[in-house]
Amino acid sequence: MKPARNWGVLLGAAFLMATSAVGPGFLTQTTVFTERLGASFGFVILASILLDIGVQLNVWRVIAVAELRAPDIANRVLPGLGSVISVLIVLGGLAFNVGNVGGAGLGLSALTGLPVPVCAVLGAGVALGIFLVREAGRLMDRFAQVMGLVLVLTIVYVAFSTHPPLAEAARRTLVPTQLDLTSIITLVGGTVGGYITFSGGHRLLDAGIRGEAALPEVTRSAVLGISVASLVRVFLFLATLGVVSQGLAIDAANPPASVFRLAAGELGYRLFGVVMFAAAVTSIIGSAYTSISFLKVLLPQVAARENRWIIGFIVLSTLLFLTIGQPVQVLLWAGALNGFILPLTLGTLLVAAYRPAIVGSYRHPLVLAVFGVLVVLVMTWLSGSVLLKALGV
Repeated sequence: MKPARNWGVLLGAAFLMATSAVGPGFLTQTTVFTERLGASFGFVILASILLDIGVQLNVWRVIAVAELRAPDIANRVLPGLGSVISVLIVLGGLAFNVGNVGGAGLGLSALTGLPVPVCAVLGAGVALGIFLVREAGRLMDRFAQVMGLVLVLTIVYVAFSTHPPLAEAARRTLVPTQLDLTSIITLVGGTVGGYITFSGGHRLLDAGIRGEAALPEVTRSAVLGISVASLVRVFLFLATLGVVSQGLAIDAANPPASVFRLAAGELGYRLFGVVMFAAAVTSIIGSAYTSISFLKVLLPQVAARENRWIIGFIVLSTLLFLTIGQPVQVLLWAGALNGFILPLTLGTLLVAAYRPAIVGSYRHPLVLAVFGVLVVLVMTWLSGSVLLKALGV
């Protein structure tokens, strides 16, 4: 593989991960929790970024050196475990994708004025178009890069438009006045939980970037993906904080749209349409692609007709959205669901990192292993605390 092509794939994998994370759920969660916690939400973002780094670097490296998809690795750790994880990932990916389709509808509706259901179908159609062409992988890489750039530039502009209290944000990021465990697990789950954790790693594997010799490239791609997602979250937080600090009320029916409109009037509302549509369509692609990559373990015949299964996954997500509706609530719950899945998947890959039968002579960095174990423990504790609270215990 040529270096230029390598770089294109590395960028594509990074942006596939980042734009999978920066979906409608990401935009909705960040807006809702910033309104709830104010400047203290900066601490939640900092914590989630640190957890994200620990997750992605561990997962991508183990996938690369094992030269296997995550569920195949899990089956080698414990027979049958990969199938269990695959079911959880596919269900979590489907839940997220229902919200992603709804997000595409909300974004395109803001741009065109057409009804949200009609726009949701049109947005899903754009995603379907990617997998109807012969060079779907290359087109997916390019689309993720372009949409990622659009997301970053637009959200940075809106953030500066709201004149957020930067000093207060910086202070409360280090010394928060309030803390919400649910927001941390939802953010981490929405950024690197479930299928999102594996989107970039599986993409590199499919593109032939694998083995211990490829680890420097894998690490660069993972760090770039985390950086893009983190940059967008920080600026969206600042944009929302700028609106909240002015005492303006955010519309609960469509929180991100409300922030953009309050920040920059009708132009802001149109910009929201661009951001939400770009985020949603790229997330539909990332969710479908990665979820089906897990389904191959349960149903080996999927590999022969992968694009058809991806198209079917997108169609099913669209039909479920048209039946269920309520994209805001679906997106919040999907993030929390994927946060519960994360300790199991990351813990499994950490065990695999020390199985020579899986990774050969590769030696996993101790600092990454310790960081990964801490993430597993923290996320298990947070998930348990949230579950007990939900059960009234």
